[in-house]
Amino acid sequence: MSKKTVERVSKGLSGTIRVPGDKSISHRSVMFGSIANGTTTVEGFLPGEDCLSTISCFQKLGVSIKQNQDTVTIEGNGWDGLTEPAEILDVGNSGTTTRLMLGILATRPFHSVLIGDESIAKRPMSRVTVPLREMGSQIDGRDHGNLTPLSIRGGHTKGIRFQSKVASAQVKSAILLAGLQSEGETSVTEPEKSRDHTERMLEAFGVEVTYDGLTVSVTGGQQLKGRHIVVPGDISSAAFFLVAGAIIPNSKITLTNVGMNPTRTGIIDVMLEMGATLTIENEKDVNNEPVADLTIETSTLKGIEIGGGIIPRLIDEIPIIALLATQASGETIIKDAEELKVKETNRIDTVVSQLKILGANIEATEDGMIIRGGNALHGGETDSFGDHRIGMTMAIAGCITSEPVTVKQSEAIAVSYPTFFEHLKSLRKE
Repeated sequence: MSKKTVERVSKGLSGTIRVPGDKSISHRSVMFGSIANGTTTVEGFLPGEDCLSTISCFQKLGVSIKQNQDTVTIEGNGWDGLTEPAEILDVGNSGTTTRLMLGILATRPFHSVLIGDESIAKRPMSRVTVPLREMGSQIDGRDHGNLTPLSIRGGHTKGIRFQSKVASAQVKSAILLAGLQSEGETSVTEPEKSRDHTERMLEAFGVEVTYDGLTVSVTGGQQLKGRHIVVPGDISSAAFFLVAGAIIPNSKITLTNVGMNPTRTGIIDVMLEMGATLTIENEKDVNNEPVADLTIETSTLKGIEIGGGIIPRLIDEIPIIALLATQASGETIIKDAEELKVKETNRIDTVVSQLKILGANIEATEDGMIIRGGNALHGGETDSFGDHRIGMTMAIAGCITSEPVTVKQSEAIAVSYPTFFEHLKSLRKE
């Protein structure tokens, strides 16, 4: 385990960076290229540990994939090009890999086993395995198929109409992917709209997707066609530097080519409502995904209430939003965020405990947290607990604390942002 110590930024942040490729889109580009017919090339791929786990799994399924830093070439032979793996498929720390692969493997006429790290072993999979069994797939594992390792024997499956209790892109994606190789129509209805990267990319690969309010449907038997994908910058990674630019005095930074998918831009809405000096420029569409350049300046912020339908649009950004709120005047309430309990860590408890180490006035609630802003933070030793977003939140905190902040298990940051500390150093004025 490695430690990283971050010292206060005394002269501000300045400059322009391009954050790494979007993690969600990078995962899907490899998956969809692997089940497509023909060559798929991916530009701007995120070479983080999670996405490399996805490449490794599909290589074990017989797909030819070549990766050179952020460029990936996939030679797909359609659904039938996937072959029974001789090895266990190790998803590492990636919940996206686990749940979406379950949807793909649920229809394949062979046996496979998924396993992950200690964190994955604790994360609930029944939200995916239960509907996939209803479709006809045989899936078993610990806790009646709720926990990894998971054994999948796919085969003939039938479409279902699934009413999801949670707004989860992973659940929705797994069922739609299984639906593409199932008899009849498959639909997923959510309580709120979750990320729609799967639907957008399926359409880019030639699949017909239909929409009716909060319901998304596909018909079985459709084939994907290989294509060229350009991955935009990950707004979840950009969020850390957006917050840094807002709370570190004398700062002005620009983040280029950031993905602006409306199901992901809750962080933008929250920062603007809190009073951030944030501008959006050069908006355009790339591969059915909107992108833009974002410029953030040091801002005077006020506390707000965050809850309801916006939560699925910023669920991964809540750790860094909590830090943002410590520097706002007044109280910020985050609610309706129970989903945080089943991330890489229980992010409600972890965010609260680690920010308290630094002197934040913050308390956990059953479905979120309450942050009372306006108090200066001091240094201390914190721990990512193997959660990349907690690690980056603590590192950004170190930029404003009176004494240095040490982040234990800082290697977790490489899961989504391998160049995080390089970018932070490059923006420092001193």
